Amino acid sequence: MAKVNLKTVELILALRGSGISDHGVLSAIETTPRELFVSPEFSDQAWEDRALPIACGQTISQPMVVGQMTEALCLTGREKVLEVGTGSGYQCAILSKLARRVYTIERYRTLLEEAKRRFSALKLRNIVPRLGDGGQGWPEQDSFDRIIMTAAAEKPPPALLAQLRDHGLMVAPIGSSGRQKLTVYRRDGDVFHEHTLDKVRFVPLLPGIARTL
Repeated sequence: MAKVNLKTVELILALRGSGISDHGVLSAIETTPRELFVSPEFSDQAWEDRALPIACGQTISQPMVVGQMTEALCLTGREKVLEVGTGSGYQCAILSKLARRVYTIERYRTLLEEAKRRFSALKLRNIVPRLGDGGQGWPEQDSFDRIIMTAAAEKPPPALLAQLRDHGLMVAPIGSSGRQKLTVYRRDGDVFHEHTLDKVRFVPLLPGIARTL
């Protein structure tokens, strides 16, 4: 009989209580070992609903925010997704269980290499990682059904909006430090409809590739 992780059960119940109802999203969170994506000194807090620090001054988002953003993408399993900000790889690992293919960009080489090792260990083979400037997106891929930003910008980057397929969705934290709102954009031709979900706090989206780390 499989051993039940009570902390995992408590987290899933808490996410349900916060309003996350998509069974696919909850299952992806439940079956993704968050302890593999945090620093060893924080492993005892891995299944708590809180953000935790990782290398390069970045963070791994709290599971509630990950669930909220993932649910807002309305994934069916057929989508081509762009993630801006690989970080620890946790959000990307969850997306990989719900989308056809995930392209993920990270500006810190250290974070990207660590995330790639985790993807390999978990045998997540539908993820395409790359070192690059997330604000510029992935022009060679033409367009994406879904885009998710895990770093905040004061305004939605024009390059990302341009790479969003018609009728596609983009989820992003938008606003200045301390005043960010989780925002969903839906493309309808040249028009982008938007609505906000919640107040959030993310690290800022920075340009270019980090010269160190």
